[in-house]
Amino acid sequence: MSSGVSHVDVLILGAGPAGVMCANALVRAGVNVRIIDKRPSRVVAGQADGIQPRTIEVFQSYGLADRLLSQAAHMIMAAFYNPGPNGIECIARVPDVTAPTARYPFEVTLHQGEIESIFLDSMKKEDLQVERPIVPVALQLSEDPAELADSHTYPIKERKDETETVHAKFVVGTDGAHSWVRKTLGICMDGEQTDFLWGVVDIIPSEKTDFPDTRNKSAIHSTNGSCIVIPREGDKIRVYIQLSDTDVVDPETGRIDLCRYGPERLLEVAKKTFRPYTIDAVPDKIEWWTIYQIGQRVASKFTAHERVFIAGDACHTHSPKAGQGMNASMNDTHNLAWKLVHVLRGWADISLLKTYEFERRTYAQDLIAFDKRFSALFSEKFRTDGEGHGPTHDEFIGAFQNYGNFSSGVGVHYAASAVTETTYQGVAANLIIGQRLLPHVLVRAADAREVNIQDLAPSDTRFKLFVFPGEHAQEVAVYLSRRECFFHKRQDAFDVITVLQGSKDTVNYLQVPPVLRPHWSKVLLDDTDVTGTRGGRIHERYGISRTAGGLVVVRPDGYVGTVAPLDELTALDTYFAGFMLPL
Repeated sequence: MSSGVSHVDVLILGAGPAGVMCANALVRAGVNVRIIDKRPSRVVAGQADGIQPRTIEVFQSYGLADRLLSQAAHMIMAAFYNPGPNGIECIARVPDVTAPTARYPFEVTLHQGEIESIFLDSMKKEDLQVERPIVPVALQLSEDPAELADSHTYPIKERKDETETVHAKFVVGTDGAHSWVRKTLGICMDGEQTDFLWGVVDIIPSEKTDFPDTRNKSAIHSTNGSCIVIPREGDKIRVYIQLSDTDVVDPETGRIDLCRYGPERLLEVAKKTFRPYTIDAVPDKIEWWTIYQIGQRVASKFTAHERVFIAGDACHTHSPKAGQGMNASMNDTHNLAWKLVHVLRGWADISLLKTYEFERRTYAQDLIAFDKRFSALFSEKFRTDGEGHGPTHDEFIGAFQNYGNFSSGVGVHYAASAVTETTYQGVAANLIIGQRLLPHVLVRAADAREVNIQDLAPSDTRFKLFVFPGEHAQEVAVYLSRRECFFHKRQDAFDVITVLQGSKDTVNYLQVPPVLRPHWSKVLLDDTDVTGTRGGRIHERYGISRTAGGLVVVRPDGYVGTVAPLDELTALDTYFAGFMLPL
């Protein structure tokens, strides 16, 4: 452990999913970063477990998806059970993910500790490890406007007991729902606590279990309440159990008292809901359990002077029903990390960091609004034969499918800002500016190998310039070669990828101007693969004219920042001048 006084570019407090996502992104970008946590080790059981399709795409952008997909359970189908004459009965099975543009049309589940390990192992390759157990005791932020505005200064002092004082340029608080960072900054949480009580237990079903959908996500409504089944890695499953027993709440404090309940009692409640089926656990295989009350809150702000940031549960809390918590948390710091890198490298003005709160707090508010509707669907009693005030069975399934674009993460849409400019949306009418780059298979011109366009936009801190040259390749090359062009001024911040029309049988990629083919792998074809079954028609998919073409700017986090017509490329000079610094 260090002692005395030290200096660091970014100090991260909290090594949960949001924290390790941030640390991994920063250290891979060469940032001087430290991450501390009060826990003596990573989570070993329980906690969050669901990864949505968009988050799998994000893992893929860091080269980490293969390990995630190999270890996790895949949820492909969702089953729905309702009350019948003899207990619950299955009324429908539908795809779990209904978002039509999802590259990965399923969710995966893996316990939080293993997900953290994926990042911890990646960080270790860069000689970064979590410093544990360390409890911060003081956080002091300068009030000098000049110091705060200069990204080269260290305006933050953080003290750990009497052992060390850390001077940091930036601090990221990813220290959970009871965030010490948030409380130290005096940031309040806006929202409310619901009356809904739920228990959750991780088990391995015993041979007595005859419920047929333990390996599918299952939403169960019965006359005894509701349950949700989530398949987990290996043979494990997670069961959420709606509770009505007020015995779990301490009447004096109004807080949940886990001593008043236990996993066996939770399973007894579940068994009533599952009738006529049997559900039971292998003895001594109850891995984790808890009881919670649904709270839906968003922090009043996500940053103090764009120097101290909060992310993840530190700035938004909600129910686990739709599997959003860990996804929202990791995508917070995925959004923040590249912006910190650009500021620290001197590529961008510090004002770029304002877009973190603008984009992610808006998303968090949308998430809470979604969660209120979604959690109510699971918690309210169904309306049958005109009785009751909850949803009907058909309304429940319809809502589940209609919410798919948001819950999968693929529908996240950032509004216009310094890094999201929508003037020329019509140039790529189907590729929505502010949403993530749509997946699509292309064929590499040099060797006819198929490649997903998302894999050409890894999370490597660079903006990707996707050139669809149409009939104007020479004009684009001339423009990008001009000394006054944004690209010529700071080429290390950009990667150029060219998408040609034509056939893999006849194309000569060496005829593409050099500035549009920085490497042989950067020239792609709008053509099918050698089987003729995958790829092709990306111009139509994105809504880009085959004659006029267009240039698509993809941000380092994989979201479309802007598009420009090829006869108005000076619009890109204006776009980048809005936040990038000249050499």
